[in-house]
Amino acid sequence: MKKKRHLKKEAKIFLIGLGLLIFIIIVILIIPKKEKVLMPLFVGLKKEDAIEFCKLNNCKVDISYEYNIDFEKDEIIKQNKEKNSELKDNEKIEIVISKGINYQVYSDNNVNELGRIPVMMYHGIIDKKSEETSYTGGNVDKDGYQRTYEAFINDLEFYYKSGYRMIRLADYINGKIDCELGKSPIVLTFDDGLSNSIKVTGLDEKGNIIIDPHSAVGILESFKKKYPDFKVTATFFLNGGLFNQKEYNDKIIDWMIKNGYDIGNHTYSHADLTTTTEEETIKEVGRMYKLLKSKTNKFVNIVALPYGTPYKSTHANFKHVLSGTYEGESYQTDCTLRVGWESDYSPFSESFNPQFVKRIRAYDNDGNDFDITYNFKYLETRRYISDGNPNTVVVKNENVEKVTPTNLKIIGY
Repeated sequence: MKKKRHLKKEAKIFLIGLGLLIFIIIVILIIPKKEKVLMPLFVGLKKEDAIEFCKLNNCKVDISYEYNIDFEKDEIIKQNKEKNSELKDNEKIEIVISKGINYQVYSDNNVNELGRIPVMMYHGIIDKKSEETSYTGGNVDKDGYQRTYEAFINDLEFYYKSGYRMIRLADYINGKIDCELGKSPIVLTFDDGLSNSIKVTGLDEKGNIIIDPHSAVGILESFKKKYPDFKVTATFFLNGGLFNQKEYNDKIIDWMIKNGYDIGNHTYSHADLTTTTEEETIKEVGRMYKLLKSKTNKFVNIVALPYGTPYKSTHANFKHVLSGTYEGESYQTDCTLRVGWESDYSPFSESFNPQFVKRIRAYDNDGNDFDITYNFKYLETRRYISDGNPNTVVVKNENVEKVTPTNLKIIGY
């Protein structure tokens, strides 16, 4: 009798449990499920769009602000959650809102990307102290084409402390000015491929060249370590003797390319191109290009004109410097360098001619005749001053129309 009552009780409990399970299943099936909320892409929208979305979807929004040239004021620049990721109730979404362009920082730094840029022309760097020469300021010869290593060191210190930072010549002529905010670009060039450009004193145990620390590159490498933000680089223009170190020429060229330097064309025999025939001009330029091509495919298509000749781009030989065919191989020159005397225009200026660029002779003449002191005094109020962004051209409002057509964003302030 007790056993029957016990079984009856168990059956009752089972039926109650089954009933609860059925009820739960029915509730689950009847009550609609909450749909997942997925994160949209806010970037490019206005901040009000993000605020409205968060109100509707029970999430919080955390807003910060920063200046940005690519987004209009109050547009969303960044978001912390990826598009289409699932949002949870009360989740915090972080967004960054554009404050627009910071015109004040341009004004504070006197940004002027239509300003002039110095392209410095060096030749020999001589292993002498400046006091050992008969000429002023570290010049080894009367005209200052040869400079002592001490004078060259002083030049570099002056450039750096005056707020100049090096850029590649090829970048200058192509309008790729990557220079920090408030600083000014400067270009270094060396003509003639002299052995003191990068004097090799031997090879180490691994077969790498050992560079004389008093040669031009030896000094540049020391500045690379001393001032990492100087962005040390230079372009060396060679004749048929290359770096005039037959045993090491190939290793030097390989080392130069690997370590951030460029090499270019100074004609095969350093000919005066006002005295050569058109055929001879083609041979001088084309033969040198052919020699460079036999050593590396990373030379720049730039010719430093020997003696600055021809002096005018209208000269009959100039077109053969720019293009020609030598022994069945065609060449194309992007830029020629004059011996020059002064800085040249910004690559964004309507007055800039990338095919015929002026240079400053890097010498000391007591502030006269377009020497370093004379030129940099002139540049004090005319120099190119960078906005720190290689993708924009920033100028005063009154100069916007003077900017040559470019794919870069032009900003007036």
